[in-house]
Amino acid sequence: MTDLAVPAQTAVRVPQAELLDFTAAVFVAHGVPTNRAQAAAAALCHGDITGAASHGLVNLSRIYLPLLESGRARADAEPLVLTDLGATLLQDARGALGLWAAGEAMDLATKRAAEYGIGMVSVRGATHFGCAGHHALKAVEHGMIGIVAANCGHQRIARPPRGRLPMLGTNPISVAAPAGEHPPFLLDMSTTAVPTGKVRAAARAGEEIPAGWLADDRGAPVTDPARFDTGEAHLTWLGAPGMGEYKGFGLGLMVEVLAALVPGAGLGPSPAAFAADRTPDDDIGFLVMAIAPTALRSPHQFQRDAGALFGSVLGCPPVEPGDTVSYPGCPEARNAADAATHGVPLAKAVHAELCQIADRLGLTAPGES
Repeated sequence: MTDLAVPAQTAVRVPQAELLDFTAAVFVAHGVPTNRAQAAAAALCHGDITGAASHGLVNLSRIYLPLLESGRARADAEPLVLTDLGATLLQDARGALGLWAAGEAMDLATKRAAEYGIGMVSVRGATHFGCAGHHALKAVEHGMIGIVAANCGHQRIARPPRGRLPMLGTNPISVAAPAGEHPPFLLDMSTTAVPTGKVRAAARAGEEIPAGWLADDRGAPVTDPARFDTGEAHLTWLGAPGMGEYKGFGLGLMVEVLAALVPGAGLGPSPAAFAADRTPDDDIGFLVMAIAPTALRSPHQFQRDAGALFGSVLGCPPVEPGDTVSYPGCPEARNAADAATHGVPLAKAVHAELCQIADRLGLTAPGES
C-alpha cells in the first residue's frame, strides 16, 4: 500500500527517533498513558516510515486527535475479554485508541499462537487503527504469520456494484509473513481500488487521479479527487472498471463478515443504511490472527522454504533488462531503511501542521531540536 515517494523538493527529513518521541508526546498530552502513546506513535509513523504517507502523520490532526478530543476514542479505555476459548478470544475494545488496541490484540494473538499454534482475537467496539500492515508485522517478529482485517464500523462510502447506496468502508486486509533472509512479505491493501487517504492526498495537492479510483452516480470515471468529499463521486472496488470489481466487492464483504459480523461490531450493510442514518463511524471490528507454522513443522525447514519462496520471486528474470522483480514488503523495507538512515520524509505541509500542534501543546517540533 505504499504511496509514491514524497518529492524531495517538498519533503522535510526528520530523525526517526525524534519523530516517534514527538508523536508519543502529543498522545500523552491528550491523556494517553505513556506505553500506549509510544505504541500508537509507532503505528501512526509506520505510514511515513514505509512510504504509505496517506496513512501516516497527515492523519494525526484529521483523525486521531479529533477522536480523542471528542471522546469518541477513550485514552484510558481497558479492553474487556468477553469470551476466552484458549486459541480464540472475543474482546470489546470499549472505544480504545485503535492505533494501540490493534497492536495489543496482535500481541495477545501471538502469545496464544505460541501455545496453541494459532491465536485469533476478534474485536468489537474499536476505533481507526492506521496501517493494518504495522499490526500484522508484529507477528513476524515472533517468526509467525500475521493476518489483520478491519471493517469501518458504521462508515459507508463504497457502493455494491450496480448499487445506488453506499454500504461498506474500504475494509482493509493485511498478511505478513517471514521470508527467510529476505524482507518480510507484507500485503497491506484496501478492498476498494484505493483508500480514501490517497484520494484526499491528491485533492490537497491539487492533482488529478487516475481513472478507475472514483466514479460518479452513473459509473463514469471521475479524475477530480475533490469531488469525493463533495459527494459527487464514490470509491470504486479493487478490479474496477469492468467485471473485476466483483472480486474487490467480494473481498470487502469477506472482511465485513470476518472482522465485524463475527465479533458483533458495527455493520456497514444494515437497515440503517436505507435511512441514511448518521450514526458515528465507530464500533469498528477487527480480525487479528497469528499463525505459528513452527508448531506444525521444523523452524529450520520453514525458514528455509520461506527464503526459497521469496528468493525465487526476487530471482525471476525481468521483462525489461536492468529491471527487477519484487514482492509486497520489499518497497516498505527499502523505505524504512532509508528513513532510519536519512530521516523520515514528511511533506512540508504535514511538517507545518506538526509545528502548529507543538506550539499549541508547548512541545518542541520534530526536526527543530
